[in-house]
Amino acid sequence: MQLSLRAIVEALGGDLHGDGERVIDGLAPLESATPTQLTFATGARYRAQLAVSRAGCVIVGPDLREAALARGDAIVADQPYLYFARVTQLWKRGAGGRPQPAVHPSAVVDPDAVIDPTARIGALCVVERGARIGAGTVLKARVTVGEDCVIGARCIVHPGAVIGADGFGFAPDGGRWEKIEQLGAVRIEDDVEIGANTCIDRGALQDTVIEQGAKLDNLIQVGHNCRIGRNTAIAGCAGIAGSATIGAQCTIGGAAMILGHLKLADGVHISAGSFVARSILKPGHYSGIFPIDDNATWEKNAATLKQLHQLRERVRALEKKTDS
Repeated sequence: MQLSLRAIVEALGGDLHGDGERVIDGLAPLESATPTQLTFATGARYRAQLAVSRAGCVIVGPDLREAALARGDAIVADQPYLYFARVTQLWKRGAGGRPQPAVHPSAVVDPDAVIDPTARIGALCVVERGARIGAGTVLKARVTVGEDCVIGARCIVHPGAVIGADGFGFAPDGGRWEKIEQLGAVRIEDDVEIGANTCIDRGALQDTVIEQGAKLDNLIQVGHNCRIGRNTAIAGCAGIAGSATIGAQCTIGGAAMILGHLKLADGVHISAGSFVARSILKPGHYSGIFPIDDNATWEKNAATLKQLHQLRERVRALEKKTDS
């Protein structure tokens, strides 16, 4: 595929400085881009790499405009990373390829499932009874959508994802466990993307819900009856236990753990590897984990740890008194 810089700017906007007829035949990272490729740079930390880049054109923000022009052609945009994302979409649309069948011959779709004519169902997918797949949604290979689960419009579900397996529900009965039938489903709203091998369990009584625009990475576990808010992004290997509610515009770092029945407010950001053991009702950035131990010892240590700041201030006050 090839596009001129002029064609890119006509499609996406931006301020072109340089040869509009320059032909771009690929996209590449800043450090390895060639004279026929397009790349991007964001922030002062890339100024040195930008100066020596061989890229045919670099997408930059206003802060790097002069540095970019000193080396050659540039497209200046207010949000260069976002602009580059839209270039990748333009590139993929142009690359096209052979038209794919709406439902791959190897897919298994129950006659009682409802598939929008514009949806695409990949190889070896399973769509069970009563499931509904919305307009423009793409299920990649080996996706399973359980019975009565709903996926909205323009969603992308990557290979191996399982939507609507039974939630983990068992009632203790002496030395054994009695299964609690999971009678809810999963409802995924529009413009959601779900990564490979991610599992979203169906609700026990009410649906598990993934709200509009949420983005889930690979290998995430979402327990039954969870609710994930609009435009929240969750990185790989995160685990979210049942009945947790995560607000809108949140970010959850990779391998973070969130206990069940907790609530995270809108705008909460959890660092990678953090362990969330209590509800967080105020927007902000949160981090932390505590080493595992027997429960009684762990509770004592945790209680002591919470008093460390106060203890430090007392020690400082004693030191000042001694010094005087």
